[in-house]
Amino acid sequence: MRNPEHTRELIIKTSADLFNTQGYKSTSLRDITKATGLTKGAIYKHFKNKEHLERAALKRLATTMFNILGTQIKEAKSYQEKMDVVFKFFENYLIEPPYAGGCPLLNSAVEVDDKDSIMRDKTRLMLQKLKDSIIKIMHNGKNHGQIKQETNIEQMCYVFIATLEGAIMLSKLEGTNDAMQHCVASLKQLNNNILT
Repeated sequence: MRNPEHTRELIIKTSADLFNTQGYKSTSLRDITKATGLTKGAIYKHFKNKEHLERAALKRLATTMFNILGTQIKEAKSYQEKMDVVFKFFENYLIEPPYAGGCPLLNSAVEVDDKDSIMRDKTRLMLQKLKDSIIKIMHNGKNHGQIKQETNIEQMCYVFIATLEGAIMLSKLEGTNDAMQHCVASLKQLNNNILT
């Protein structure tokens, strides 16, 4: 007899990998049953429908991402070290990905449509959490006199995220890490300009 919690975790983990590599809409329930070795009935015992499973999988991917980033950011001492953690996390994305398929934030943002407002809201929350993390690092840097007081934190945050996510897309399409390396180098230079 299977452990229900273990079965649920197996479904979420396997589905998260499939959704992040194949796409949410392209992944069928048949793909999930084949990968898990479970029946449709077993999957529906734990999830109302595929959309419910998609949301649970996105939450798992987001948790993985923020656990890795959060742990490394907490260990860093200064503003500069904390931002270096963020840059390095993205710079190593294609070399040592934390999960298959690329950035779940980028993948779900590209795929989500107006029909699934809940999935769109979950994706927006993931973006908000990333923004909040960077904004907090920058506010603390400003409060400790590590970055210039006139720094527009919200503007810098958008530039950092848009550039890093765009670099993931470019690097994946080109099949090299060149775009990411160039973008991170530019962001580091931009970041150096606001240091005190």
